[in-house]
Amino acid sequence: MEPNEKNPTPDSKYGEARKFDPTFKGPIHNRGCTDVFCCILFILAILGYFAVGILAWSQGDPRKVIYPTDSRGQFCGQAGTPLEKKPLLFYFNILKCASPLTLLEFQCPTTQLCVESCPTKHMTLLKAYLNKGEQEYYKQFCKEGVDFSKMSAPEILRDGLCPSMLMSSKPFTRRCLPALSTMKGGVVVVGNETIFDNGEGEKVNATDFLDASKKSNVVVEARQVAMRIFEDYTVSWYWILIGLVIAMVVSLIFIVLLRYLAGIMIWVMIVMVILVIGYGIFHCAMEYRNLRGEPGSDVTIRDLGLQTDFSVYLQIRQTWLAFMIILSIVEVVVILLLIFLRKRVLIAIALIKEASRAVGHVMSSLFYPLLTFALLALVIAYWAITAVFLSTSNEQVYKVFNTTECEYSRDTCNPETFNTTNITARCPDAECLFAFYGGESYYHKYLIMFQFYNVFLFFWCANFVTALGQVTLAGAFASYYWAFKKPDDIPANPICSSLGRALRYHTGSLAFGSLILSLVQVIRVLLEYLDQKLKAAQNRFAKFLLSCLKCCFWCLEKFIKFLNRNAYIMVAIYGKSFCTSARDAFFLLMRNIIRVAVLDKVTDFLLFLGKLLIVGIVGICSFFFFSGRIKAVEQTAPSLNYYWVPILTVVVGSYLIAHGFFSVYAMCVDTLFLCFLEDLERNDGTAERPYFMSQNLLAILKKSNEDQAKTVD
Repeated sequence: MEPNEKNPTPDSKYGEARKFDPTFKGPIHNRGCTDVFCCILFILAILGYFAVGILAWSQGDPRKVIYPTDSRGQFCGQAGTPLEKKPLLFYFNILKCASPLTLLEFQCPTTQLCVESCPTKHMTLLKAYLNKGEQEYYKQFCKEGVDFSKMSAPEILRDGLCPSMLMSSKPFTRRCLPALSTMKGGVVVVGNETIFDNGEGEKVNATDFLDASKKSNVVVEARQVAMRIFEDYTVSWYWILIGLVIAMVVSLIFIVLLRYLAGIMIWVMIVMVILVIGYGIFHCAMEYRNLRGEPGSDVTIRDLGLQTDFSVYLQIRQTWLAFMIILSIVEVVVILLLIFLRKRVLIAIALIKEASRAVGHVMSSLFYPLLTFALLALVIAYWAITAVFLSTSNEQVYKVFNTTECEYSRDTCNPETFNTTNITARCPDAECLFAFYGGESYYHKYLIMFQFYNVFLFFWCANFVTALGQVTLAGAFASYYWAFKKPDDIPANPICSSLGRALRYHTGSLAFGSLILSLVQVIRVLLEYLDQKLKAAQNRFAKFLLSCLKCCFWCLEKFIKFLNRNAYIMVAIYGKSFCTSARDAFFLLMRNIIRVAVLDKVTDFLLFLGKLLIVGIVGICSFFFFSGRIKAVEQTAPSLNYYWVPILTVVVGSYLIAHGFFSVYAMCVDTLFLCFLEDLERNDGTAERPYFMSQNLLAILKKSNEDQAKTVD
């Protein structure tokens, strides 16, 4: 919008312009409850969420994710239990670990036993049965109560008391896995052998064990990386806290300077962002050049594959080339945007100055994000804990399997008491074998629904907390704008008053807007799940259709977030229902679409540059410290497995902290912007209808109030 731009003529299809109301002095105080049905629905959903959490906590056991368990559900190596001296988990048939159940349930669908040590040689049950000297060694990998002198080898195998074969294994994260190695020519061997007798008259290739070990180890390897990351946090947590405190101090200093030196700070911020990104490009180029000629530096990321030691990626040139290209693109985009928007920056600076004054008069707004952060942390913690308990509440289910006709076929059974029942008498070939992980109760049948409910309520609650913060801040800043004499007419404790109005009258409206956004987000999650499932499919049309749906719902989510944000501002000011507020906000923005494109988006971009600057400064400092590049503090820096762990934590934490402070500014700008548009429609600057906006904005718009008694801040 140029300074001499006239007010756009209201278009009837976007509603009538706001009319002058001499009684309107800011947020309406005499208001009633809105969207009561959604409020009741949200309360019932929360009560159901608590019920699901209690049910999950009573059924689940998170130790299943951390410690290995045998087929009876007992934890190996746990102090004070009979298995205290048996810390390792042994699989009867490791080949069954290639089943997809391994990835879904964190378990292999085969009998598992806690043992003192892993087998160190290849041996079949028949060989051990015929050699009494090997029986004692073999029995330590069998279930208790096995007597080789009273039972034949077929009977032992039929009852599932012993594995049909042992093979050379090594302990890895408390599990006995085949001692795999690769000889010259890429031949996979286990203990120098490539072909094995599985004890049932069949030959097994060592390559089959490689695939099974990989499948059984997907979760184990991830857990190993997690343990290393946890170790890094234990030795660097205080340095991470120092980095986050520095980020908070830098953000506060930036906010204070923005209050008094908005124009200078905006230009300094723009130049600093360009310089910081430019240094990043220079650093990546230097690393790329220094790795030239180094052994192994020309390996591609694709050839390297997934590595648990992520520092390996920093030793190849392609990584630094990718970083350099990404930063260069960001630098060019920022510079081009600044060139094309150079005439609009002055107007945006004036709006940011007005927002700085509003924040200065409502200083408590800077600390409100702490409440939002605490509530979001509570929601995330509850969701994560509930998800873990739900995923670990499955039980081993055993069923009767047989080759001939039997009336008990597929019935559930107990493997410990199966041989004492009359089933074996009526069905001689029947066996009680592991079927799946889950359960036969109603709880286990609807477990997937509980998981879905947990995810959906997580989105709903998180969006509700965010909406509550937006309505609270909008109400406070609207009180500032519509105060004719600032700060005399600003009500006391505007944040507390606005929060009270939001919770008392508009919980239903917040729940309604959050519900709509949550439904779209859940659909996006389902589309991502389908995309992962269809990655191996060859149907190009299905992939294209899925990509289109993902793009459409991404755009829909962004639009709903934008509409909700402005609807919440209207709710905070006028106290109307969500749909009415959303309609009024949308029509108001459409009647002033040019101003929306010019003012609102330019200020958002400038505030984003501020966050980028703070994150860049703190991130570069943390990189030089934790990577040991600063010689003066090289001995002070902690010794880490992955030095990127604290760096990434500080960077993400710094962004969240900066986002928390700047989100207040962004909400202030958006609220003042809508109030500014309404001010232009309601008033004309006469003594009877004076503008409420500041003198700076009036000067930029080349407007003025006839009544000059207005107090200038």
